[in-house]
Amino acid sequence: MSEERGQRDSGTAGSTPGDADTTTGATPDGSSAAARPSGKRAARRGAGSSASEKTAVSTTKTTRSATAVGDRPAAKKSENIFKRLSRFFREVIAELRKVIWPNRKQLTTYTIVVLVFVAAMTAFIFGLDLAFVQGVSWLFG
Repeated sequence: MSEERGQRDSGTAGSTPGDADTTTGATPDGSSAAARPSGKRAARRGAGSSASEKTAVSTTKTTRSATAVGDRPAAKKSENIFKRLSRFFREVIAELRKVIWPNRKQLTTYTIVVLVFVAAMTAFIFGLDLAFVQGVSWLFG
């Protein structure tokens, strides 16, 4: 379908809103096609790209995946359990340093919001349960 669209629009490049201008290589948002990174997202955007761009993207993908398989090292012998645990805890600490912790005011606000939400949901479910009990007792009374 994209090949048909490319042939159909080749004489009227850029005249339809949303189509890419094939003479200058510009995309609808004004950026050039060469500046767009190649990858999964670029391949999925297919509406504005020509068939040759899609071929280039798919060629790049197969080349990358072929080299990625060839670059894998041979299976290593598993590490000592203590080394793995120490590496795990070092990585956990490194990740916790990246966390942006809330200050006291934010923590208080978030806690109140959670407690109010839980109380509201508890009251709602209690009301539904009470209504069902009344309904069943009225029906089978």
